[in-house]
Amino acid sequence: MATTAVTLKDVCPQEFIATYARFLKKTGRVQIPKWNDIAKTATYRELPPTNPDWIYYRIATLARKVYIRGGDGVATYRRVFGGNRRNGVRPNHFADVNGGNIRYCLKQLQNLKVIETDAVKGGRTITATGRRDLDRIAKQIYDKKNKI
Repeated sequence: MATTAVTLKDVCPQEFIATYARFLKKTGRVQIPKWNDIAKTATYRELPPTNPDWIYYRIATLARKVYIRGGDGVATYRRVFGGNRRNGVRPNHFADVNGGNIRYCLKQLQNLKVIETDAVKGGRTITATGRRDLDRIAKQIYDKKNKI
């Protein structure tokens, strides 16, 4: 029975993000900032995130986005995670999220050697080590789901 190569694209995004966030928390290699419990993710939000582990989920989501998209910088990810600013009785308008959170998460991924800065094009790209680690976690999810 031949085994097929499983990549991050072969598993459910929600399952991958939750599993990778738990992995990041369990390893303890991610430094949590002091402002984690009071920071809002965007100016148009009224309250900070209710999940105390939101930073791990944001890091996991960014790792997945860099794996799939690649070559994008902080400004692009601000738009990707952006949403509607509610203006009361006036029409809603799109707004970007805070760049500090995105930048911090990308720096943590760089410290973990999952992503690197692309010197030619700019932006962030996935490293070979990062691709291997993310694919390994995706393979574990795939095997658990398919009982191999």
